[in-house]
Amino acid sequence: MLVAGLALALCALQLCPPALGGSQPALLVERSGSRRLSKVGGFSWENCGDGKDPVVLQSLSVAPDPISIPGSLRISAAVSGKKTMASPLKVSLVVEKALGDLWVQLPCIDQLGSCTYNDVCTIIDNLIPPGTPCPEPLLTYGIPCHCPFKAGSYSLPASDFDLPDVELPSWMTNGNYRVQAVASSSGEELACVKLSFSLKSQ
Repeated sequence: MLVAGLALALCALQLCPPALGGSQPALLVERSGSRRLSKVGGFSWENCGDGKDPVVLQSLSVAPDPISIPGSLRISAAVSGKKTMASPLKVSLVVEKALGDLWVQLPCIDQLGSCTYNDVCTIIDNLIPPGTPCPEPLLTYGIPCHCPFKAGSYSLPASDFDLPDVELPSWMTNGNYRVQAVASSSGEELACVKLSFSLKSQ
């Protein structure tokens, strides 16, 4: 479940760490009118469930601030779960951008923005082919990298990941953003997390 949460939060911005994939996906995507992402800063997070969600993000630290791209990213995280998370594991993202005093929801275009992923387990399988060992540092710390994620507590000590060049469409570059990610299965909400950050592009 730790992998599912981190993968979705980062993949929403095309910042999936290469370490999440046995074979590194192409993270530099050329788009018409796209801009090269240079920095991500002002990162913060909070749980947004009603207090009854069975899966809770207990801690999440991202450094440095701001993060330079390309560059190195250090992540530590801890998750506790009272329920197994199994396929199909649906994740819905609501991505908003600040325009003055207003927050405007961004559409889902090319799997970026306010998108719904009907089964994040499939996304993880595409990043880490089933049958292959979990990549480091997941393997060292006994963190599973495929569904189902059994109930329990999972912790990732501070670990470094390399971030390659990233290009985002012009409508998703310079500015302040907030993202709400809700994980559910069979109509039952399992977890809800809100992220806030700023993006700067060249």
